[in-house]
Amino acid sequence: MRPSIRMLPLAVLAACFILAAAAPGRAEPARDAILADLATQAKAADAGFSGFSAERGKALFSTRHAGGKPETPACTTCHTNNPRNRGKTRVGKVIEPMAISANPSRFTDAKKVKKWFRRNCRSVLGRVCTPREKGDYITFMMSR
Repeated sequence: MRPSIRMLPLAVLAACFILAAAAPGRAEPARDAILADLATQAKAADAGFSGFSAERGKALFSTRHAGGKPETPACTTCHTNNPRNRGKTRVGKVIEPMAISANPSRFTDAKKVKKWFRRNCRSVLGRVCTPREKGDYITFMMSR
């Protein structure tokens, strides 16, 4: 039986709703791929690497560091103590939440992940973050 022309808009609308409902899940494979790449790098750097830790990520996020710029001693300087909240740059630009629960698209674009870790690790730590630190940080944000 052929669907009538009148039914076609309803079918298209239903397909759009299904695709929209599935969209948040599409971000997870990208994040998983980023974490898998970081795990490969971490294993290459440390044969004893046994996985990422949300607790280590939490410590990295909340600790005040002495190696970076004095105006950015911790991630919380710009991102607030609660990663579910919006933060602000030093010039007042809004930063969307870091926590995956509040910002499901966070850590799903490999180029952005690389760019922001490079920039922010140098600012806060005064050095590039290790693959383990990056994976720990993302794992912590996934738990929030």
